[in-house]
Amino acid sequence: MNPIDTFLSAQTYAVAGASARQHKYGNKVFRALIASGRETYPLNPITEEVEGHRAYPTIAELPTVPESLSIITPPEVTRRVVSDAIAAGVRSIWMQPGAEDEDASQAAREAGLNVIDDGACVLVLLARE
Repeated sequence: MNPIDTFLSAQTYAVAGASARQHKYGNKVFRALIASGRETYPLNPITEEVEGHRAYPTIAELPTVPESLSIITPPEVTRRVVSDAIAAGVRSIWMQPGAEDEDASQAAREAGLNVIDDGACVLVLLARE
């Protein structure tokens, strides 16, 4: 299975950088995953709720470990999110355009995670489903 199919075949998801503001990319990705019928949790340390779903500050505080994690954060935040994802046991990460961080990608790959960090956009792929 290719990396994108692996990511999209998960049962549970989280979106790091999910935003309560609908014009923000993190909100659009969260809504697209929910609309596609996927169990998805928003991660945002300063927002309590995203689209009627309780937001969680960190992966460790989620009720379950997501299999796949979409990351829409600045690269310096991405490093911490990926470190948390590795520690929690997340299996697949997708750094959305602008969130990519070379050190985080390398750490994730070395930990055995499926990594998408090539500028591909999850919204484009979900629109094709």
